Amino acid sequence: MSVFGFRKGLVAACALACALACALAGGVAHAAPAMWEVRDHDTRIYLFGAMHVLQPNVKWRTRAFDRAYARADKVWFETRADADPAEVQALVDRYGVDPERPLTEKLPPRTVATLKAALERDGGSLDRVDRLRPWAAAMMLSVLPMTQQGASVAAGADAAVTRQARAAEKPIATFETVEQQIRLFAGLPEAVEVQYLDDVASETLSPPRNGVALQSAWLHGDMDSLGPLVVDVMKRDRPALYDALLKRRNAAWAEALAAEMGRPGVQLVAVGALHMAGEDGLPALMAARGYQVRRVQ
Repeated sequence: MSVFGFRKGLVAACALACALACALAGGVAHAAPAMWEVRDHDTRIYLFGAMHVLQPNVKWRTRAFDRAYARADKVWFETRADADPAEVQALVDRYGVDPERPLTEKLPPRTVATLKAALERDGGSLDRVDRLRPWAAAMMLSVLPMTQQGASVAAGADAAVTRQARAAEKPIATFETVEQQIRLFAGLPEAVEVQYLDDVASETLSPPRNGVALQSAWLHGDMDSLGPLVVDVMKRDRPALYDALLKRRNAAWAEALAAEMGRPGVQLVAVGALHMAGEDGLPALMAARGYQVRRVQ
């Protein structure tokens, strides 16, 4: 894989990255990806927890989702799932590469050894990532095992719905630009970047005993795994990363959706499933604003 071989994964960034490459089996609670309905007297917004990188044969669509999509006057995503690869490449060049200091100079020896082993296990090599910033190397590593098993951004839920909406000329809105998403990572303190990379590399080699098979948990709407075993652990152990990637973004998105609740109609929101979990998740934030919120799938 080239230094920039992960660029398509950047469009998928946050939900997958926040999961920190957990890879052991978890239980299931429901039979479809989780979705909520937020409503007041004349407005409904469906909150669908998407997964950005999937294998092409995964069957995730349900009648409930298709009804929500058909009713929606507008569809919201985190960012453009169909962003121009050249645009993403330019942003990677700007924010994800450090031509002055090699990656290995920023890492403690133990992390260098762990990263080297994790990359080599999945067919990569340390020399091909040595000019990446730690966050970018972590992103590449978190996506690499799934893409080598046939998963792709193009098969992800939000990319599929984007194509459908474009073809039908259904209005699309995004909470963030691709540059804003990348700058979330690029703006992390270097110590947090290094910590993030160390976590991803370590868990790629030795997944935690209570880890989550992310695709399986998502497909079955298992928020009991995605919440406590991923989001809550991140909140406890990596508070700076949690605040930057989940808490502050969720709060901004809830503010935008509250404004949309002032307009009659139906809308569908498809963002990473981890943005739905816990007290800082979108369902909880919308309920705290006084709207009726119920899980419908």
